[in-house]
Amino acid sequence: MPLSAYLPIFKAYLKLEKGSADSTITSYLRDVGKFNEYLTEYYPDVDLNTITLDHGVTFVGYLMDLGVGVATQSRTLSGLKAFFTFLRIENILKDNPLALLDHPKSSRKLPAVLSISEIDAMINAIDHSYAEGVRNRAIIETLYGCGLRVSELTNLKISGFYPEIQFIRVVGKGNKERLIPINESAIKHILIYLSQIRQHQKIKEGKEDFLFLNRRGNPLSRVMIFYIVKDLAQKAGIQKTVSPHTFRHSFATHLYEGGADLRIIQDMLGHESITTTEIYAKVEQTHLRAVMERFHPRF
Repeated sequence: MPLSAYLPIFKAYLKLEKGSADSTITSYLRDVGKFNEYLTEYYPDVDLNTITLDHGVTFVGYLMDLGVGVATQSRTLSGLKAFFTFLRIENILKDNPLALLDHPKSSRKLPAVLSISEIDAMINAIDHSYAEGVRNRAIIETLYGCGLRVSELTNLKISGFYPEIQFIRVVGKGNKERLIPINESAIKHILIYLSQIRQHQKIKEGKEDFLFLNRRGNPLSRVMIFYIVKDLAQKAGIQKTVSPHTFRHSFATHLYEGGADLRIIQDMLGHESITTTEIYAKVEQTHLRAVMERFHPRF
């Protein structure tokens, strides 16, 4: 049974037993509705009794990719936890599967960044003897080489791939298009994927222009990219928390460390405000301080 089936009695519980304000009730019902829509799209076979903590973790990653702020993420999780607590109280569920899901910190945390050697280790962990491995190599090269959001990657079109001039056309937030340079390595592996794998696939009608496809001929989902990256990080023995967004952070940080101007990085990432991009300067400052503390006798 879908989560939405329990919303009427959850609403009554909040109003009659908890005495919650109308604004709180509206927010909580909307939060559960978002989670239900997410599960329906990405986990259609999951029902109420098979929801796990992992579904909550990937949902948070999904919200991050959409650009949802930390405060809104935290409030959304509060609504979901209240809903699952209610189901446990009513003996509809034995346990709250999201009870251990951490709320995002309200303070601005510096993003995790992969070193070049760690990125190489993940690439080396790819098994190119399988069709998915050839595709995944092109995916990782594009994620890191272009600094894309995961939603931008999954929506890349063949018609927006211009290898002859080394650019790709990306549709970002608000349906805003931007052209991004793409390096020779990413171009090489995309072309290998297109010629050796993709052209032999049976592609679903209407999906012919999507660049990266699953084995059923559909565009890859955000969740699938998440799992591809997690699997490669584990195989490479990387202890950091790695997500598709980590490659975007690494792309920007490595550009800044190499001397790129923040305004250029802002354009490449598609940030509306330079303030968002300035976090990469803070990453570099943190790195410099760590070096000073390690090597300077006065630190």
